[in-house]
Amino acid sequence: MGKIIAIANQKGGVGKTTTAINLAATLAVLEKKILLIDADPQANATSGVGVKQDQISITTYECLVENADPHEGIIITKTPNLSLLPSSIDLVGAEIELVNVTDREFRMKNLVSKLKDEYDYIFIDCLPSLGLITLNALAAADSVLVPVQCEFFSLEGFGKLKDTINLVQQSLNPSLKVEGVILSMYDQRLRMANMVLEEIRHIISDRIFETIIHRNSKIGEAPSLGQPVIIYDASSKGAINFLNLANEFISINEPDLLMHNLSR
Repeated sequence: MGKIIAIANQKGGVGKTTTAINLAATLAVLEKKILLIDADPQANATSGVGVKQDQISITTYECLVENADPHEGIIITKTPNLSLLPSSIDLVGAEIELVNVTDREFRMKNLVSKLKDEYDYIFIDCLPSLGLITLNALAAADSVLVPVQCEFFSLEGFGKLKDTINLVQQSLNPSLKVEGVILSMYDQRLRMANMVLEEIRHIISDRIFETIIHRNSKIGEAPSLGQPVIIYDASSKGAINFLNLANEFISINEPDLLMHNLSR
């Protein structure tokens, strides 16, 4: 049974979709069977793995609003072991269309229940907001992964997200856990970034991944070619960062596998 991870932060520009694309793709390269669900109407995760809108017939919108079979919308990407349930601008209307639906907070949970036995991990790339679609993702997820940019303003957004997670745990999904916090867009040359890094580590009590995602030009270039950075330039610092993050993720979620590999 696959683990479902929502990648969320209500603050935009913190590397949320970049994390979703590249962590999912790197795990796939490490031979994990991965599904990436694009739950953002900007559809940046969709284009970021090389899927164009003219390739798409069924999206997250049809699955959530019209109960379409998600199997019919899944696209096999060019990255081995990585599949995608794409998004489109139509998803903008979903929150309005679902508002009077009785099970409106559990549409995503119903969607992933049809898929979770087929993958090792399912990642949901959420909107940079805390509306109904993001609540759906949190209600469906086993855990939430939070990218936080290395700047002071990121702390405020993280606090609000924690409040939302607490509400979801109380009312919609008691078993939801915080998978961890990923520090992203770090530039070690900047004194301010180092100050923020220490402040974030001091303030945030949730588990912080040891791997830090540095600013790297290859991470920025890769989406324009519809490729994760591990495919675009596997030797780049950005690809190595995400490879380290993927291995750390596996060590947390599959400790028995890690011990087996160390004993070989």
